[in-house]
Amino acid sequence: MSADHDPLHQNSAPIVTEPVPDLQLQLLVRLIGQDAKAALPVTLTVGGSFLHGDLISHEAWTTGWADSLHGVDGPGAQLLERFPQQVDEVVEDRQGRHTPRRLPQWIHLRDATGVAGAGGPVVMPLWRGRLTDVSGWSLGRPK
Repeated sequence: MSADHDPLHQNSAPIVTEPVPDLQLQLLVRLIGQDAKAALPVTLTVGGSFLHGDLISHEAWTTGWADSLHGVDGPGAQLLERFPQQVDEVVEDRQGRHTPRRLPQWIHLRDATGVAGAGGPVVMPLWRGRLTDVSGWSLGRPK
């Protein structure tokens, strides 16, 4: 076989791959997003670590985030009061108000616990991450 026909010896451009979110997880996030009071226990694999908590809507996460910002003290703390709403307004302006609804790109957890290696668990009241960074998931929390 000549080098011209051997795929292992042909010149080719490097292949660039981008992470793709799991379609089923995106649809689950969208489903939870239909009810700001809904929550579903999930366990995620993110960056080789486990993260578990309650999957919540973007709206519930924004409300919780806004509430947590009210507890911030110091100069300029009052500037944070409307920050979550301002972020949503900018996103809406960039995406357009009349565009078809895209699948979610972000996932939100409440009472999230991260577990990595021999270190102790890290507990976070609210967590937000990119769906493309989730490499695995399951319903429920670890026992």
